[in-house]
Amino acid sequence: MVRLALFLMIVLAAGGSAPPARALESAWVSGAQADVRLLADHAANASIRAGVEIQLKPGWKTYWRYPGDAGVPPRFDWSGSENLAAAEVKWPTPMRFVDESGSKSIGYHGEVVFPVAIRAADPARPVKLKLKLDFAVCEKLCVPADAELTLEIPATAIAPLERLDRAGQSLPRRAALGENVAGLAVTKVSIERGTTPRAIVEVAAGGEALDLFAEGPDDRWALPLPDRIESKDGKARFAFAIDGVPPGGPPIPSKLVLTLVAGGKAIEVEAPLD
Repeated sequence: MVRLALFLMIVLAAGGSAPPARALESAWVSGAQADVRLLADHAANASIRAGVEIQLKPGWKTYWRYPGDAGVPPRFDWSGSENLAAAEVKWPTPMRFVDESGSKSIGYHGEVVFPVAIRAADPARPVKLKLKLDFAVCEKLCVPADAELTLEIPATAIAPLERLDRAGQSLPRRAALGENVAGLAVTKVSIERGTTPRAIVEVAAGGEALDLFAEGPDDRWALPLPDRIESKDGKARFAFAIDGVPPGGPPIPSKLVLTLVAGGKAIEVEAPLD
């Protein structure tokens, strides 16, 4: 009886509820030169976070949403999930790779976690995630890889997972054209018109560890990777041809999506083109 009374006192002091369950991690699924698993947690305010973690073997890489000159972006199929209204995959800051032939690609090596914002159809019921992931891994040659993963997320709160905190911090921050965020800014975008139009992008950022990636309005565009052409007084200029126009599309896109990377920081800017 004394032990029972003591237990009840502890529960009442904690607000009468049990502590949240541990964060969720699926079993690893091994594939071609990579291991994959699902992660999840569930805040008390009903927001659900998930993540798709890929650990690559040394020397191998996988790709960003726009892979560059070569490669295949990951494809996330959540259609087999239960009680899932939406799963929004977010893309961590990537890096540039240049192979022996000079081909340039964009992606990740080592390990990467793609954060996923989850919305339940019925917040009072668990969400059962079922993911079919198709991706490519490359060293000197590329090979296709796939994984099928499941993870059930209860409707009750789950302790936060530090791995997902770090994944969220790896995302580029949104910024407007000309806006300085954490010392980074895309200050100007201009088009040199000609037989093959060329985009010139001016950025403000210090240091040499600086890179820029450019995307069109949608994934039908296949723009070249920008090359740095000038650096002076804390600013740099990048240039790339407006090439890879989709069939029947305009010669110049309505906007560019620009990702500026400097060291461990990155911003994403939508730049409209008049």
